[in-house]
Amino acid sequence: MSANTQPSIILMGVQGSGKSEVGAALAALLHIDFIDGDDLHPAANKEKMRSGHALNDEDRLPWLKTIGQRTREAAAAGKPVIIACSALKRWYREVIRHEAADVVFVHLHGDYALIEARLQKRSHEYMPTTLLGSQFDTLEPLAAWEAGVVVDINPPITAVAAAAGEWYQNQL
Repeated sequence: MSANTQPSIILMGVQGSGKSEVGAALAALLHIDFIDGDDLHPAANKEKMRSGHALNDEDRLPWLKTIGQRTREAAAAGKPVIIACSALKRWYREVIRHEAADVVFVHLHGDYALIEARLQKRSHEYMPTTLLGSQFDTLEPLAAWEAGVVVDINPPITAVAAAAGEWYQNQL
């Protein structure tokens, strides 16, 4: 991290881990703008997911670059940003880091049963619950050398956001 800027935050995790809700709560807590990474997907990616097919690495690459570039734009404007992005594989996170200004990762973690139960209570525009297994199969936890933290999603959203916010502020 640079001494002159606050890092942007990438909220990562499988679908249903609460990235959007935690992102909104964390943004309010830290007074930082929040972007839902789903909004940054190209239309073809959204349609592929809507039809029940998982994205491949080639599909994700331009999206990951866009996410990293958004953090760079935010840093140039003098303000970090929070972006929700699954960032399941280490090399996905490397793409983001390569494109980004300073960035840290907050991995929203919960077990399969918890997340599956959450998904059964909601619907997502283009992310069917049938893709949850493939997301868990793909997930590579943060490595020790990656700037980030794992936050348990069992507590209420406000407590999850508070834990992430406390960790973040301790990094500054």
